[in-house]
Amino acid sequence: MLTPAEADAAIAAAIVPVSPELVPLAACAGRILRQPLFAERDAPPFDRVAMDGIAFRAGDPGRRRFRVAGVQAAGMPPLALEADGDCFEVMTGAILPTGCDTVVPIEQLRVADGEAELAPACRPEPWRHVHRRGTDAKAGERLLEAGTRLGPPELAVAASAGEARISASRAPRIAVITTGDELVEPGEPIAGHQVRRSNAYGLAAALTLAGYPPQADLQLPDREDAIAAALGAALERNDALVLSGGVSAGRFDHVPGVLASLGVRERFHGIAQRPGRPMWFGASAAGTAVFALPGNPVSVLVCLARYVVPALARLVGAARTAVPQVALAQPYAFEKALSCFLPVALGYDHTGRALAEPRPTDGSGDFIALAGTDGFVELPRGPATHPAGLVVPFYRW
Repeated sequence: MLTPAEADAAIAAAIVPVSPELVPLAACAGRILRQPLFAERDAPPFDRVAMDGIAFRAGDPGRRRFRVAGVQAAGMPPLALEADGDCFEVMTGAILPTGCDTVVPIEQLRVADGEAELAPACRPEPWRHVHRRGTDAKAGERLLEAGTRLGPPELAVAASAGEARISASRAPRIAVITTGDELVEPGEPIAGHQVRRSNAYGLAAALTLAGYPPQADLQLPDREDAIAAALGAALERNDALVLSGGVSAGRFDHVPGVLASLGVRERFHGIAQRPGRPMWFGASAAGTAVFALPGNPVSVLVCLARYVVPALARLVGAARTAVPQVALAQPYAFEKALSCFLPVALGYDHTGRALAEPRPTDGSGDFIALAGTDGFVELPRGPATHPAGLVVPFYRW
């Protein structure tokens, strides 16, 4: 049986990234950049005034009064200084007038009757309050790498580079599929022997918050023919399937056999962990990734955060990011020879170090105990008593 790290590697080896497409800049939020972006020109493209005030040429250090020769506003072509005794009123964001090298903020001035006088305490310095041309980036400099997720700063950078359309991963097509005759939708009449269909809502929420909203949501009965028909169609329409239930070794666990009959190659079935040990993963000949998760709710959410969400990041070509590390707030004993995924609530000590307070559930079906937790930590393979202060990987729900 694979370790969590080995399962990760098997998934990574099978993932085929989705194709890129040219996307209008306004529609790129959350997408993954698939080509590097370069500076269109120097940034700033000119010596930029950084404070409202006056601009002049440093010369006579004893000069305290200047004639205002004009106003340099943002967006105007540069004015030109003609005499050392002159200055220009300048606005934040404006180009520094030609011949000027010094800006004094308006708070250090008295402007009246066409003249500007420096305050007694003002000591002007050349290039102070001037954002010099090219200090942020030079023309042609690489600004963003392929694999970058496009958030607010990145989109502003792309716009500054003059890119109206950029190459980004298309949104992946993902289907969430749950199986089980016992499942009943919220709001529908329910018998005493039935349970609510809750996994689908947890899966959809986690995927959406991670940036991968599912396009399909299917509920299937525990019948081999119905599962085969639905999975066959879903494999043709989607880049990834996320299933819940029907994956263990019971009489009605049809999912692994059906997937095999549909030509989906099994990469592994079972991971040496708790919860989520029966997880199955494979890929079709066309590259559709299939994550078949156990039906117990805690196992579903753990496997989704630990394996599925990172795999979807690979699917869209996102750059790898480091898994956050936290310290156990108190000792925790685990008696099995398995890796332990332990739900936790995060807190902080007086130094600001992140601490993980164990919040174990009453088994993998006890999803109610997850309310108020932040995620889970991955404890090394037991059996062991893991000490307080042990630094371990943390995965957010």
